[in-house]
Amino acid sequence: MNSGFRLDQWVSQRRAEVDQLLNQRLPQTPRADDPGRLVESVRYSLLSPGKRLRPLLGLAAAEAVGGRLDEPVRVATVAIELVHCYSLVHDDLPAMDNDDLRRGRPTNHKVFGDAVAILAGDALLTLAFAWLSEAGMQACQHDASRAASFLEASFVLAEASGLSGMVRGQARDLAEAAPTTLAQAEQLHAEKTGALFRAAVEIGAIVGGATAAQRAALVRFGQAYGVAFQHADDLADQEHASLAEQARGRLTDLASQAARELEGFGDAAIPLQALALALAAQP
Repeated sequence: MNSGFRLDQWVSQRRAEVDQLLNQRLPQTPRADDPGRLVESVRYSLLSPGKRLRPLLGLAAAEAVGGRLDEPVRVATVAIELVHCYSLVHDDLPAMDNDDLRRGRPTNHKVFGDAVAILAGDALLTLAFAWLSEAGMQACQHDASRAASFLEASFVLAEASGLSGMVRGQARDLAEAAPTTLAQAEQLHAEKTGALFRAAVEIGAIVGGATAAQRAALVRFGQAYGVAFQHADDLADQEHASLAEQARGRLTDLASQAARELEGFGDAAIPLQALALALAAQP
């Protein structure tokens, strides 16, 4: 890796860009014109302090394949954060995980009520696809050949978010007992968490203009990174304690595997590689 590269600086710059884009594109409706405080509810959750890892991974993937980070690419990668945020709002509800706090603040339904929280999640999900579609139309105005890439990105996000990805994982988490083997844990992680991480990297690759070989490598990166991330999260929260020792070893292996998938990409993939290695280095 380039010894002059500073991951903290790259993350700080990109995260600020993501936060600015989110704030600019969200409506800022006066309360008098905001029935049920719906827009306020959406802004409350989406603009709360977060790591923004999914759009960061998408942007890093686009960089890795030499894509230009123009407005359509930025919007496409940021749309993934809207899906992630909607899932958190819904997961926190009493019918799901029944959480009172999220990112150090009261959860959405604690502030706005269950019904508005459900609607806020619905709005975030639909807005994600509206932004992705709009990004595609904007890109096509300048380069008609890019039309298919944004259409494909929409499909990737839908697949990762729904019945074969994140929603399936949440249903598994609600319906089944806590995993007792590493294989069971990783099946849950791959669906509930990993699918959206994989989609973030793949979407960045697609709208960045990746070749088929680059895209395949980045999909493998995303799969490994997503499961590794959830292992790290569980270890930090002391979840699935009986699997902790195995999970710690797998975290290191998976993060290193993700980094190896980038061999041959050159210096353009340094931010993405650094994100994987930082995950492996977590205590």
